[in-house]
Amino acid sequence: MSGRRIAAFDFDGTLTRRDTLLPFLARACGPTTFGRTVRRIAPTAVRARTGRLAADVHHRDATKAALLRELLAGRTASWLRSQGEQYATGLNAKLRPEMVEQVRWHREAGHELIIVSAGLATYLEPFAASFGFDHVIAVELEAGDDGILTGEMAGANVRGEEKAVRLRSWLDGDEPEMLWAYGNSSGDTELLAMADVPVWVAGRRRSQERNDRPAVRPGRSFSGPRTA
Repeated sequence: MSGRRIAAFDFDGTLTRRDTLLPFLARACGPTTFGRTVRRIAPTAVRARTGRLAADVHHRDATKAALLRELLAGRTASWLRSQGEQYATGLNAKLRPEMVEQVRWHREAGHELIIVSAGLATYLEPFAASFGFDHVIAVELEAGDDGILTGEMAGANVRGEEKAVRLRSWLDGDEPEMLWAYGNSSGDTELLAMADVPVWVAGRRRSQERNDRPAVRPGRSFSGPRTA
């Protein structure tokens, strides 16, 4: 066992108040193109949700793959990178204040900070660099030798079991002394299961209903920073 102490954070709904991927795609591609594309892939989304696709794939993964393919295929990787860098500058405004404090606590304690997200690396990497994170595991897009995007994800969507797979790959056999993991949805279950301290980050309404104390405890909702 190494002496590493690592805090792994989901992004959308955990560090942020809500989703960041769809707003990014709408901003980057334009609301008209985005809206038209969403309507075009709606039948695929319905078939995926009702289990009527030929492939054995989660409906969210199938819908996301179709959306990315329709919107991004044929665009340049440099364009995507530029759009991601611009979008990243506004992400601070989307962060949950209590989670900002939690990240600060980990950073000041000298822990390694990592984002494990189904969001796109094109905006999460510049955000992470500016916010003091050490590494990002997120969705990347394939590009040909000519720098043109194929519209396909480079690997599986980073949700569910894939989050745990990617984190183990990054650890490369290392066993940290302590691993915290923060998530807010069923897509984070396997990530949380890896952690010594798994933290379910509840939404504001749920946190208020449960009246949880501001603490990091296994299996508990989180509504404030760990201070000790």
